[in-house]
Amino acid sequence: MNVIRITRHEELEAAFDIRKAVFVEEQGVPLEDEFDAFDTLDGQCEHILVADEGQPVGTGRIRFVDGIGKLERICILAPSRKLGLGKVIIGELEAIALEKGAAQVKLHGQTHAEGFYHKLGYRTASDIFMEDGIPHVKMLKDLK
Repeated sequence: MNVIRITRHEELEAAFDIRKAVFVEEQGVPLEDEFDAFDTLDGQCEHILVADEGQPVGTGRIRFVDGIGKLERICILAPSRKLGLGKVIIGELEAIALEKGAAQVKLHGQTHAEGFYHKLGYRTASDIFMEDGIPHVKMLKDLK
């Protein structure tokens, strides 16, 4: 397993392919809602890619909002789930947050993954709300 901080367009395209497979094709998120102005290499956010046996299988990104790291677009292709890659993705995004001086991170987690995030030290900080027809909760974690 290899974690890549995305710096090349080919790597970013591989991340987009994973997001399209998981969020658009599997979960039914409209294509126009999945991709946004932060999907660039211009430094507005940092993207990562996880490869297993040389094949890209997971991705996530972090951007900073009012000094807080916001973890976004975290997903893993179905055949590679249950391999512990989610924990690896979160750990790398948290490391980026610490490197940038953030003391806290947040995310909008799908409710079915809430227990996973609790195990990683996140706390639920909202009632359930809908994003793209999927129930989510806001989650927070203090890093320092």
